[in-house]
Amino acid sequence: MPKGKDKQPISSFAWVLRDDLTANNYNPNRVAPIELELLKTSIKLCGWTQPIVIRRNNEIVDGFHRWTVSGDEEIKELTDGYVPIVYLDDMVDEAQQMAATIIHNRARGNHMINPMTEIVRKMRNDHKYSDEELQNILGMEQEEIERLYDYRPMTEKGSQEEFSKGWVPDHGKREFD
Repeated sequence: MPKGKDKQPISSFAWVLRDDLTANNYNPNRVAPIELELLKTSIKLCGWTQPIVIRRNNEIVDGFHRWTVSGDEEIKELTDGYVPIVYLDDMVDEAQQMAATIIHNRARGNHMINPMTEIVRKMRNDHKYSDEELQNILGMEQEEIERLYDYRPMTEKGSQEEFSKGWVPDHGKREFD
């Protein structure tokens, strides 16, 4: 990241039409409906206190849920359908963008396992990030990276073969009948 206050993303603050933005296809963060309602309430009561972080192609890096609730008619009316944004530098590649999404979200929400495994695998396999780099960038321990990289749901084909018969339900007579 370049140094100097004028080179920081916040210096690129702007208002853009909400409908000009697009969601990314990898965000592992999910917010429950009740929390989305709280987010709407927050914006209605306090106004926009955080911009949406986007790339120059208008893809959202951080702020997907703010963008989602900005479709609410009452929130649209606050700013005539515009949302506050800041741009990330054009030099940010896909892996850096994915890392930025996780870094922005990690303290605020819960990440779903399957999307997180996809990101860790993609950053490790496709973008050749080492485990040490992933630990530093994503704020994870080595064990967490290994578990996400190797994660395979129990429902995945063949996974029951790895368990003892004690893990396979016996649909016969129950002892307590």
